[in-house]
Amino acid sequence: MSRRPTLHALDPLSRRWWQVVGRRVDLSTPDFGFLTAPYNGKHEVGDAWLTAYEARGAVAPTAPISGLFDDMAVLDGPDFQAASLHPLVREFYEHTGSWRMEVWSQWNPLFAPGGMAVASMFGRRVEQLALPTEPLSVSRGMSSEVRVVTDESGRREGAAWLRRLRLDDSAVYSGFYRSAMLPGQDQPHVAVAFPLELGHIHVFLTPSADADGALRLTSRSQRFGEDGAYVSVLFGDQWYSAQPPLRESFRVYVDDEGVLRTDHELKVGRFRALRLHYRLEREA
Repeated sequence: MSRRPTLHALDPLSRRWWQVVGRRVDLSTPDFGFLTAPYNGKHEVGDAWLTAYEARGAVAPTAPISGLFDDMAVLDGPDFQAASLHPLVREFYEHTGSWRMEVWSQWNPLFAPGGMAVASMFGRRVEQLALPTEPLSVSRGMSSEVRVVTDESGRREGAAWLRRLRLDDSAVYSGFYRSAMLPGQDQPHVAVAFPLELGHIHVFLTPSADADGALRLTSRSQRFGEDGAYVSVLFGDQWYSAQPPLRESFRVYVDDEGVLRTDHELKVGRFRALRLHYRLEREA
């Protein structure tokens, strides 16, 4: 028997695990509607989730002016004001497609074997969240493609950000970016969904601005309904959702030489598992 069918057998098992440890959620209710996000159909991988949007003409062509947000002011609230951001930080998020990224990665040695196993068994095969596990794999940076997604009325629903390693053109992830409100909160959050087969991983990040105009995005909560990571799976017409112990932080800033950079940290519980650093520059 080939290796591929064996690995495919892991997918329903992993989905069943999240069903067991998760809770039943009704995405049509105010308490759980924030978890609504695109997902892939059975046996679909990568950015296949965009097909349904494309079929109804709801996906704009790739353009350098496209951004993850039309206007960062959609995140304005009691704890954050986009006007406090450095102009380059704001420009990156509003015109993401016109920026090139150079990447450096460093795994905690304790978590590197697990990261490599996840990337090998799941990430690369399903073309989603295939985080780089070897420093040289990001030596040529990542490509970046942003495609705006609209609803039936033509109103912006979010943006698909498709990223691939330039070294071998392998997929890193396809994420769906939008602003979102969490239950009982007045501060908009950055919501990023990573569609999977009959499910998705959803990360909600709280925005804040430093005195120097840097943008911070954090997900640290351990309470359901607050910022953090959620894994949701679909069985029949019933959704189940669980919170894995993943914590993320981003700092997007301009250094003392005027270069736009990002520090990204991923933690598993209290322990730092992965650090990524991005150098961002405008495409010619």
